[in-house]
Amino acid sequence: MTPQTYVALALADTFLAREASVEAMQLGARRALGKKWRWIPSLCRAVYKQLGDQLHRHGRTELAALILAHEGFAAAWLDGEPPQIRHFCLDLPLPAGKPAWASMLPLPALATTADLAQWLKAGPSELDWFADKWRNSPPQAAALQHYHHRWIEKRSGGLRLLEIPKPRLRTMQGQILRGLLDLVPLHPAAHGFRRGHSCVTHAARHAGKRIVIRMDLKNFFTSIPAARIHALFTGLGYPSRVAGVLSRLCTHRTPGSVLNHQDPASAGALSWQERQVFRQRHLPQGSPCSPALANLCAYRLDLRLQALAASLNAGYSRYADDLAFSGDGELERAMDRFHVQVAAIALEEGFSINTRKTRMMRSGVRQQLTGIVVNRHPNIPRQEFDNLKAALTNCIRHGPASQNRDGRDNHRQFLAGRIAYVEMVNPQRGKRLQRLFDKIAWPDG
Repeated sequence: MTPQTYVALALADTFLAREASVEAMQLGARRALGKKWRWIPSLCRAVYKQLGDQLHRHGRTELAALILAHEGFAAAWLDGEPPQIRHFCLDLPLPAGKPAWASMLPLPALATTADLAQWLKAGPSELDWFADKWRNSPPQAAALQHYHHRWIEKRSGGLRLLEIPKPRLRTMQGQILRGLLDLVPLHPAAHGFRRGHSCVTHAARHAGKRIVIRMDLKNFFTSIPAARIHALFTGLGYPSRVAGVLSRLCTHRTPGSVLNHQDPASAGALSWQERQVFRQRHLPQGSPCSPALANLCAYRLDLRLQALAASLNAGYSRYADDLAFSGDGELERAMDRFHVQVAAIALEEGFSINTRKTRMMRSGVRQQLTGIVVNRHPNIPRQEFDNLKAALTNCIRHGPASQNRDGRDNHRQFLAGRIAYVEMVNPQRGKRLQRLFDKIAWPDG
């Protein structure tokens, strides 16, 4: 992709994110380029003259072609300082009412909170109760809370708080997920928490590349505040009051009794900044809605990182909070500054990079994404395969009880699940393990 095409595509995205007017397009172009180029007004007038109010019915490629054909834009590249994208300003307000693209989606019509209550099969007072309409702070008594809380240890160290909604709220959130959020398209780069995608499709996107870069978003769910969820529902065309109730149903404030349960001096204890995030309304890790909402909130992040990767002829995909980039010579030469650019974009989009987990892997070392090796093709680590094969062989020779060192009641299902995972990543290896599994003499009952 040439620099001209890259800038033209970015300007096209900027135009599509705004109302169809010359003034809005000019403001967006000036903010995106960081400079008042003389040709910007004539470019915007030319695009509007040709497309008019039908601007949003055209694709970014068609808009980019119009921009590339503009005489002033083409002449700018002959000067000493060609145009560059300084800011991806996709955050200006859209026209009031439902956007044109949202009107084409089969979203439920929820004009009032009464419509929302009926759609969720709840009474108005019940809806207010679960949306915490009358609460200024979360209750300390567990019986009055809408969530169960559980601390678990991370494999990488530290603690993670699971906030699991109680059955009635979980049913409402499931309806919002299946009846609304699942109908909104995601960015193609998002592979986590969506049908037809998995960690394997995420890793396969980067197999056989000269350089693979893995980065991690810090506190992916909890870093998304309720205001951002409210803006998301408003952007789908719902009235502010309805969007407010939806956002409160899908977000949570962690009670102080849960946060204070930790010893501040213990290993992995939350920092003061992390505690403040939990005290504000955020996406709870454990809600059925949180993965879909997080993916939708990360749409602009995916859009910008995809464009950054494309400028270096590289690939990009995201699995939940794991970012992956892969490419050849161009990406390798830009590696020293590339991760800084990614961190800057993430920060502008309301996320932050966990720099301790950043890995830049050349083809001479093991390139691994979400536990899958991608040097030549998706595969599981050799040591993991050998350990599972040895465990199955010992089950055949000495009985399955000899390998159940953790005392699992479901040891058979545990081994079957591990084999199924291997078969999903590498079918040939999975079949070899399955043949061993079939030879195990399991006790009756």
